[in-house]
Amino acid sequence: MEFSSKLIEQAVTEIARLPGIGKKTALRLVLHLIKENPSRTEALTGALTQLRTQIQFCQECHNISDDAVCIICRSHKRDRSVICVVENPQDVWAIENTAQYHGLYHVLGGVISPVQGIGPADLKIEMLLQRLKKSGHSITELILALSPTMEGDTTAFYLHKRLHDFSGKITSIARGVPMGGDLEYADEITLGRSIAARTLFS
Repeated sequence: MEFSSKLIEQAVTEIARLPGIGKKTALRLVLHLIKENPSRTEALTGALTQLRTQIQFCQECHNISDDAVCIICRSHKRDRSVICVVENPQDVWAIENTAQYHGLYHVLGGVISPVQGIGPADLKIEMLLQRLKKSGHSITELILALSPTMEGDTTAFYLHKRLHDFSGKITSIARGVPMGGDLEYADEITLGRSIAARTLFS
């Protein structure tokens, strides 16, 4: 793709690095930004700069947060006796959108995947175990809400094995979510029913 401007070429190249965006889409976005009021472009660049410099991960659940402890962990309205273990922040948002769950979360930051070189030590598993130990017996249920893929199941079985000292019940979401799918792409009704009809993990 030939460009008449090096500035446009540079902007297109950078935007095209984003997932799901090719050079043609990137070019459309760049041309749109050129036509927009400069203040809109400045607002966008300012928001992106703030995102990269100020975003944090919650010290409790490891969800993306504006503060050291996220708004969910700080809330007095949440059921603090239940922790829902998920793969990534997108899964937290997906479950929150169902309005069927009112407990806390723990974000692992991925799933065990030998093919991709991701092992248990690369995830927030030890932090989950420490969190449970620190809580004493106040946590009565742990929900394993991992995507129903081979990697998700492997991670769930590994967690179940490591949680042999946990005195509460360990449940997993019902298989209303299609096998091989990711939670973030499940519709809210299906995901909500899966959370509401969770079962004991075995």
